[in-house]
Amino acid sequence: MSQVMVRYIVGDVDAAIDFYAQHLAFRMDMHPAPEFAMLSRGDLRLLLSSPGTRGGGGQSMPDGRRPEPGGWNRIVLQVANLAQEVDRLRQAGVQFRNDIVVGVGGRQILLEDPAGNPVELFEPANRE
Repeated sequence: MSQVMVRYIVGDVDAAIDFYAQHLAFRMDMHPAPEFAMLSRGDLRLLLSSPGTRGGGGQSMPDGRRPEPGGWNRIVLQVANLAQEVDRLRQAGVQFRNDIVVGVGGRQILLEDPAGNPVELFEPANRE
């Protein structure tokens, strides 16, 4: 399987690196400049960019709009035991947008990285 890449705009690349490495088991692959880093977890590459004018994914659009963190699009990380992960992350001070919700495919919850970008933790329904 080829790698999947997702870009997140963050206000502080170093804080985002610490968050993803410490709480969500990402590995830093590259951090060539203060405004950019590449992390990985399995087949997922997470590209972190801060808004700016030096080029790359954080630069302003031709109409003047600037990339900013937050929103609702998100990466989804599958976990084996959602309740256990939520307890571990809450004890570490991680912020959540909601409580665990149950849907037809399983259970999920949204947490936020230091810039306010959502990350979904998902536990699939047990299909026996």
